[in-house]
Amino acid sequence: MAMSRDMQLKPAADAETSRLACDPFVDWLIGEGFAITDAKTLVRALALQLLAAVAPIMRLRVTMRILHPQFMGTSYTWRAGDETIEEYRPPHAILHSDRYLNSPYAPLFQGAGAIRRRIEDANAVLDFPILAELRAEGATDYVALPLKFSTGKIAALTLATARPGGFAAAELRRIDAALPVLAPIFELHATRETARATLETYLGPHRGDQVLEGRIRRGDGEEIHAVIWFCDLRGSTRLAAEMPRDEYIAMLNAFFECTAGPMLEYGGEVLNFLGDGALGIFPVSHGAAADERCPEEDAACARALRAVREAFVRVHHLNDERAGRGLKPLRFGIGLHRGDVTYGNIGVPQRLDFTVIGSAANETARIEAMCKRLEKPVLISSELARVVREPLRSLGFHVLPGVPEPHEIFTLADF
Repeated sequence: MAMSRDMQLKPAADAETSRLACDPFVDWLIGEGFAITDAKTLVRALALQLLAAVAPIMRLRVTMRILHPQFMGTSYTWRAGDETIEEYRPPHAILHSDRYLNSPYAPLFQGAGAIRRRIEDANAVLDFPILAELRAEGATDYVALPLKFSTGKIAALTLATARPGGFAAAELRRIDAALPVLAPIFELHATRETARATLETYLGPHRGDQVLEGRIRRGDGEEIHAVIWFCDLRGSTRLAAEMPRDEYIAMLNAFFECTAGPMLEYGGEVLNFLGDGALGIFPVSHGAAADERCPEEDAACARALRAVREAFVRVHHLNDERAGRGLKPLRFGIGLHRGDVTYGNIGVPQRLDFTVIGSAANETARIEAMCKRLEKPVLISSELARVVREPLRSLGFHVLPGVPEPHEIFTLADF
């Protein structure tokens, strides 16, 4: 392992090498360490093992880089005397900040090898800001170690001690000898976090969990009762033809942040982005219909309507910003319905989609399509109107395309 200034470990004698080969700490990693499935639990157990059997550490931090659209990774910090593990997810922008560039992580992630700084003496070199912070907390020695993954990525294990004189050479050799075992353990956790983040990003939290639990075969699914939401941008075909591709994509992303964003924030699930539209649900129950009003359905209806109002507030602000740039306002419609849908995998064996199907989902899209004709931005089905607690206004009975019986359509009283 490459060592930076201040961390030159002497080669171990044959007897020392033999002792490390059967080190109880390494045995613990191979046995119990590999069996721990939660990263926070692992970091705490690792710190306590090091503290009890290897070195008097006052602080331990593990930082793993993962594939995530919002964060560059996850950092877990343990401090002596604190029962909790601090979790921090730095955004991608941190990689360009002084905070990162002036930290030990910058050279460590670029392959510089281990970094050690003795910080006890008054004239110690504090070339990283974190060193002054740790010395103020009473630390005397600091070590940053690379955890090399099979993919070539590097995670980081950092340790600090408050013992006078710092870490002993034998302690650092034991920790160094354990790194080839420790790295695969944390690589497994980084892989799990990446898998979960990827599934949550592309499928949503609930569907992602279902896939991770093994529901990946075509036909796997369940019957659920839900408030169904369908939102669609008006005039998108014309906008796509008039705007450069990058500007059009940026506009769509801003629109979805204003509309699908509130859906997620109020407990809904975005199932699909369909070009310039979004299909989502506010689940009420699993496995059975909810014909009578119940607290769960009241809550789902209330969340859906709050999300609708928030979406219009945000699009209004977006349109104000667009007007300042001389751009036309965005117009859209939202259709809301209530019913039973099948929630699961459909498609071909090689390519599946986890979504909702059923007549209620189709009717929601038909209701939303009526927004333009009825000149109302929000339309609500009679099925949903029966359980909505706030005042609604009837727009009469209308025939929905592909639906034989006329449906009474409602809108919000103040829209």
